[in-house]
Amino acid sequence: MAKETAAQGGSFDIEKLRVLFELMEKHKLTEVSLRRGTEQWRLRRGLEEGAYPQTPAAYHAPPPMPVAPSAGPAATIPTVADENLLVIKSPTVGTYYASPSPEDPAFVKVGFQVGMETIVCIIEAMKVFNQIPAEVSGTIAEILVKNGDPVEFGQPLFRVRP
Repeated sequence: MAKETAAQGGSFDIEKLRVLFELMEKHKLTEVSLRRGTEQWRLRRGLEEGAYPQTPAAYHAPPPMPVAPSAGPAATIPTVADENLLVIKSPTVGTYYASPSPEDPAFVKVGFQVGMETIVCIIEAMKVFNQIPAEVSGTIAEILVKNGDPVEFGQPLFRVRP
């Protein structure tokens, strides 16, 4: 994000900047350019064409979690061949993170129930960490990416049994 002013000595109005960014998120805008007199604001979200996301240096993928055999609900999770599964896809290019921080547990695991607004992961793009809601209801049947993997727009991330 950048603020450009022709008049030197102008200061940021952080509250206006925050509101503008929230409106961009709400309306899924990637770029906004505003001008009033000699003042110009230009905000851009997401990756520029040809740019690749970088994993933050402080973020380390958690070690793989052991999977204990179970006769519980996880045993009834369908296989990949089940054609009735819904797919949660990446809404943006970025880096996939399964949890809010390396110390925290994953948002979801195979067998977890999710609703339309359940946060299933974070996708980081240009140092912006976007929480991704499931937008479907059901049970997580399969996680298709690993923590720290780069993902593309529209790439399947999860399979969900409705």
